Amino acid sequence: MNPFNIGILGCALMVVLLFLGMPITFAMMFVGFVGIWGLSGLEAALPVVASTIYETAAYYPFTIIPLFVLMGGLADNSGITTRLYDTFDKWFRRLPGGLGIATIVAIAGFSAISGSSVATSAAFAKTVIPEMRRFKYNPKFAGGIVAAGATIDFLIPPSIGFVVYGMLTEQSIGKLLIAGMLPGLLLSVLFIGIIVSWVKIDPSVAPTSPGRTTWKEKIFALWGMWETILVFLITIGGMYLGYINPTEAGGIGCIALFIITLLKRELSWKQFVNSLYETTRVTCMVMFLVAGANLFSYFLALSTIPAAVSTWIGSLGVSRYIVLTIVAVIYLILGCFLDAVSMMVLTMPVIFPVMVGLGFDPIWFGVICVLMMNAGLITPPVGLNVYTIAGIIRDVPMKEVFKGAAPFLFAILATTVILTFFPIIATILPAQMGR
Repeated sequence: MNPFNIGILGCALMVVLLFLGMPITFAMMFVGFVGIWGLSGLEAALPVVASTIYETAAYYPFTIIPLFVLMGGLADNSGITTRLYDTFDKWFRRLPGGLGIATIVAIAGFSAISGSSVATSAAFAKTVIPEMRRFKYNPKFAGGIVAAGATIDFLIPPSIGFVVYGMLTEQSIGKLLIAGMLPGLLLSVLFIGIIVSWVKIDPSVAPTSPGRTTWKEKIFALWGMWETILVFLITIGGMYLGYINPTEAGGIGCIALFIITLLKRELSWKQFVNSLYETTRVTCMVMFLVAGANLFSYFLALSTIPAAVSTWIGSLGVSRYIVLTIVAVIYLILGCFLDAVSMMVLTMPVIFPVMVGLGFDPIWFGVICVLMMNAGLITPPVGLNVYTIAGIIRDVPMKEVFKGAAPFLFAILATTVILTFFPIIATILPAQMGR
């Protein structure tokens, strides 16, 4: 049997194993190992498995992930979430859906010091949704705002999604992180547009206003942003100017947030241990996902499937933007069944060579990938942000949160279209980085 046919059988086996419920990490490792065994022999397969797992764990940029996750945990425990929301609540409460707008802006600010979308969902679900419901906001509307808004965290640096993409594609993680900044802000603006439009069409979803605030109160409220601005400037700012690399930015961010929590005496020993536990859990999960993807990629390379797919697409004679549209639709469908990181590690071995071969900028395509995978965080049945919120706010049915998040998918799609026509939005900042 030729290598291509073995590759097809391996991919089919992968699908069967996933439908049988095997975790995607072990499915990729098993298929990769068996495939390499079939193509190169057991003597080659065993060392490849051992070296792949070791090299993934020993890969220096991988240290960014636990640092970014820990930053999010420390930021939540320091009360930054609440202070950001209170600040923007005073500025936007008089607008239609003002509490929702304040939530989106606060999430965008919090995303600058947090690397986990699910952690952001949890942090804001605990603090923001009860406040919106106190002012008679529709639970579906409130839950949808937080679920969709938390996807911004996957774009605005620091972002685990860009780190994983950079590891899988060997692109500059620093440039990828910076590339997500302007698209993240654009998505935030479009989310706000969705909120205002929804309230204008159906005022019952946000029937009452929390009242007015004076300019004095608004100015004093800005003090609640100082921790976020400080950490953002010394981490993302330092990385952009070339003074520190992404790993150093994560370390400095953790130290800065840890000092802030100690000074404010808001971090208990239990909270600190829980932050370390969550950091370890997420890091191990991502490490094994990337190791499984690398092993599966090795098998696919031996099977010649990526090269064959690239050749086949090149022979179709269609516009590369049609191919991009097909890839986007595939990601929308996969997002209904897989989480964002799993989707990325499963598809990159085949899709990335094809898109680069068509002439797309790999940094720009990374932003597009993360955007489309954002949709999977709020689409049924595997919308992790929705599951997180429903698990915290138990009296709001999960299906209602899914319904509330659905309109925000249009903002994600609109952002993707805008970036396709104006790729400079994603590439202008990385092109001017210090290093």
